[in-house]
Amino acid sequence: MSNSSSKQKLNVSIYGQQYLITGDESTEHIRHVASIVDEKMKEINHKNPFLDTNKLAVLTAVNIVSDYVKLRERAEQLETLLKEAKSEKENND
Repeated sequence: MSNSSSKQKLNVSIYGQQYLITGDESTEHIRHVASIVDEKMKEINHKNPFLDTNKLAVLTAVNIVSDYVKLRERAEQLETLLKEAKSEKENND
């Protein structure tokens, strides 16, 4: 576990609001994540401009987590394929 002195602190703007983000990741990573959230909120707002900010934030979270779950499932599929290919290679050697 990292000690608190290694944590990064960074002010970011998400959907017009300033947030102080503290984390173990690099400042580039934090900026990148914040920009993805900001872009996704703007995208959803463009499709439905009448949502209040709370609903917009929840829908953004649902969309981003959905993307994450799909990527995680795909990674698991690829890991299974890799293990199968490795097993086949070992059986053929």
